[in-house]
Amino acid sequence: MARKIRVAVIFGGQSGEHDVSLRSARAILRHIDRERFEIVPVGITREGRWLIGGDPLRELATASRLPLELEPVSSGAGSAPATGESALALLESLPGEIDVAFPVLHGPYGEDGTIQGLLELAGIPYVGCGVLASAVAMDKPTAKRLFASVGLEQARWIAFTWHEWQCQHQTLLARIERELGYPCFVKPANLGSSVGVSKARRREELLAAIELANRYDRRIVVEEAIDARELEVSVLGNEEPVASIVGEIVPSREFYDYEAKYIDPHSQLLIPAPISEEQAARVRRMAVEAFRVIDGAGMARVDFFLERSTGRILINEVNTIPGFTAISMYPKLWEASGLCFRDLITRLIELALERHQAQQRRRAQATQPFSG
Repeated sequence: MARKIRVAVIFGGQSGEHDVSLRSARAILRHIDRERFEIVPVGITREGRWLIGGDPLRELATASRLPLELEPVSSGAGSAPATGESALALLESLPGEIDVAFPVLHGPYGEDGTIQGLLELAGIPYVGCGVLASAVAMDKPTAKRLFASVGLEQARWIAFTWHEWQCQHQTLLARIERELGYPCFVKPANLGSSVGVSKARRREELLAAIELANRYDRRIVVEEAIDARELEVSVLGNEEPVASIVGEIVPSREFYDYEAKYIDPHSQLLIPAPISEEQAARVRRMAVEAFRVIDGAGMARVDFFLERSTGRILINEVNTIPGFTAISMYPKLWEASGLCFRDLITRLIELALERHQAQQRRRAQATQPFSG
């Protein structure tokens, strides 16, 4: 019998999306094909300690007081907490050989290229986008500039640092009110899952929203509010990415914030989205184009606005480690497209190994003497 592929599922982390990561990890651990894969769960505490062995998911869920129904999952090794400084050595000393890592770390230190760079240094294949695509997609101003470079239409926006806000308060305030108006959305530049996002309807709310965003990032983005339907597409692949069918989010709240995404079960997921075939085809094309322009690999969820008054389709953002919770769009869209959760996880692992093998071949070729 062939040896099972050993998969290190990495979850938790130091971002504000720690609890979301635990929910996603639970779903992946429940659905992964145990006939093909052996699981090594790797938890990262909010303080940055790494936990290997025992049952780190249960340990982190208990610490977060998160009411998750958990099956026992163990790597069969003793718990080995370590600080971030020794993370590389810890990865290299994981029990037995790790064939591939599956990072399920939403937000900073996981979705922004940080863990991807660490895995590159350790020589471990990993699921999802590489360092560049991860960093670009997490950085909203950079991603927006790249989308604009290939003609992807988006809402108007303004970005600035907290230092610039303190030095040019009146100038920036006047510009926001002149160019974007109210209502508008205020976001940290480098965060996901709608953490730190606020809707401002007047000046007092705008000032408070900027203060809130600054708690999470020194760079802040303000966007015009669009009266729109919210569409989402799942993308899968490496050199030849494909898009799922289109879904629509009908938030249970005024906008699709953190609570509506992960906690409140009353947000509606319409799959497929009730839009025309022409609109759906365009959204899918735009999703693949956005994935390509950031040099995506493996997976991403691409979010759009469908403006009610004009029918314009505007790109919102690309999420390179989308949610994998029980109510998350990424797996649900692929399931509706004919790829069940278990097979989706398998395909993502296969893509990670294919990408790593291609990189290894190129590196081997690069060391050969040039004979041209």
